[in-house]
Order: sequence, then C-alpha cells, then structure tokens
Amino acid sequence: MYRLSLFIVLAAILFSTGGALAQSTGSGLALPRFVSLRAGEVNLRTGPGVQYPVEWVYRKTGLPLEVIAEYKTWRKVRDWEGSQGWVHQTMLSSKRTFIVTTGTRDIRAKSDPTSRPVAKVQPGVSGQLVACPSGTEYCRVEVEGFDGWLSRLDFWGVLKGETIE
Repeated sequence: MYRLSLFIVLAAILFSTGGALAQSTGSGLALPRFVSLRAGEVNLRTGPGVQYPVEWVYRKTGLPLEVIAEYKTWRKVRDWEGSQGWVHQTMLSSKRTFIVTTGTRDIRAKSDPTSRPVAKVQPGVSGQLVACPSGTEYCRVEVEGFDGWLSRLDFWGVLKGETIE
C-alpha cells in the first residue's frame, strides 16, 4: 500500500510540473542559446555526467555550440553539423562566436551587400560575433584581425531574428 501511495504522489508531482523533475535546468537562462568552447580540448558525452562515454572531442577554442537542454551542471549542445551531446558547463563560455558554413564569403565594410569586401572567409573559419542589430540581415564580426559585416545566411551561431548589442 505504501509503495502505491508513493507512486501516486510522485506521478501527481510530475504531472503538475509538466515533467520538470525529469530534466531540471541548471542556469535558468533561455533555451536555446549560443555559447562557445572555452578550452582547446572538450569532450562531448552521450549523457550528463563523467560516467557517460565520450562520443567526440572538440579541439578548437571558440567554436560555437547551441545549448538545447540543461541538467544540473551539464549542457546538452548541438554543433553546426547537427551532432548533439553533453558538455560540462565549465568547458563553455558566454563569448559569442560563429562558424562559416557555406562557400567562400565576403566580410564587408558595411552592412550592405554592395559594400566593398574587406576579407574573404572559407567554410570552417570561425571568429567573434560582435553585434547583430535588429532589422538587418548582417552581423558585425571579427576574424583574424579583420572587422566587418557578414550576412546571417553565411554562418552558424545566431538564432533567427536574434539581436546582439
């Protein structure tokens, strides 16, 4: 009788919280959101804990990741290729970065498609995301000493319609 009562109470709690106990959040920050890798070697695990196997190792500081879920101090992330897994929060930074995902693209002097190019970037190049003003399809970026504007369509690392000041 005691087990049945306990089960009913737990079921009622889960139902009333919409299952929130099944996946508690750690930070209280909005999901999804973008972060970047803090270290030059970061393990992507199959679950939220060191007991889970390492599925992949990222080896480049500053790569952008999208946080799609949280569990205590662990963040479930997705990379630009669609791979998903869990990373400890200490391996992530709030610094905003991007990665070029399409063909060779021009970084422009102004947020205008007719503005002169200041640099060309190839797929796989990453850099810092400086600003994404509202109402424009361009974001201000910095890549290896070059500062300019890149179309949102040419990179991964910003939510659709997101404003970054």
